[in-house]
Amino acid sequence: MAGLDTIAARRAFLIQQIRDDTRNEVNVNFADSVILVAGGTGGLGRAVSLAFLKEQAKVVIPYRDPQEFAALQSAAGAESSRLKGQPVDVTDEAAVGQFVEQIVAEHGRLDAMVNTVGGYAGGVKLWELETKVFDRMLALNLRSGYALSRAAVVPMLKQKRGAIVNIAAKAALDHGAGAAAYAASKAAAVAMIDSLAADVKGTGVRVNSILPSIIDTEANRTAMPNADYTTWPKPEDIARVILFLCSDESKVIHGAAIPVYGNS
Repeated sequence: MAGLDTIAARRAFLIQQIRDDTRNEVNVNFADSVILVAGGTGGLGRAVSLAFLKEQAKVVIPYRDPQEFAALQSAAGAESSRLKGQPVDVTDEAAVGQFVEQIVAEHGRLDAMVNTVGGYAGGVKLWELETKVFDRMLALNLRSGYALSRAAVVPMLKQKRGAIVNIAAKAALDHGAGAAAYAASKAAAVAMIDSLAADVKGTGVRVNSILPSIIDTEANRTAMPNADYTTWPKPEDIARVILFLCSDESKVIHGAAIPVYGNS
């Protein structure tokens, strides 16, 4: 129990630090920074992409659906001149490696990589779960982060600076019934990112995880029409936490798994 209390205290300290710094108008200037946002056209990723663009960053997105990327370009307005994208399967290690190499070749750097790719499958007991659903959860929630992180960290190590933020979930810690595949994939993602953080300690590269509860997105409202979504964290609020973690203002935060549960 003492170990759990220590972990809880550490998380509380990190959350309070983010809140305090935000109140003090933290400088999160990303002018000319090059940011890779995987899943950048989705519910959370869209908010992250737009937030980085607002702070003058150059945002590069590996996308799956051309229509979703076009919608993001439209939402970005005048800032879309700093937005680029390319169709990439982020579970394909070779394709992701080539994509990152192209980014570095064009821009000469990669300042941050944020992975918001993920999927959910639940409501099924483990013994009734189809193996293909289990494999899909591992691909979306674990393999995507594996391929993206191992590709992004290489140029960052050469630069001796950079930030990686991987989106896991509250389910990585809270393993509810009917969500074995989802919880296992998210828990594994946190473990992987924790290990990567230890690998790069002292190199100038920082690596952290974000643990959202159910996010207030259109898809989640549609899937749970009777839920009280007023308690869910908003994508824009989570995006601000992510920007902080990618900024120099959070240079002391490394190897953390930060809960962003809202009031849920």
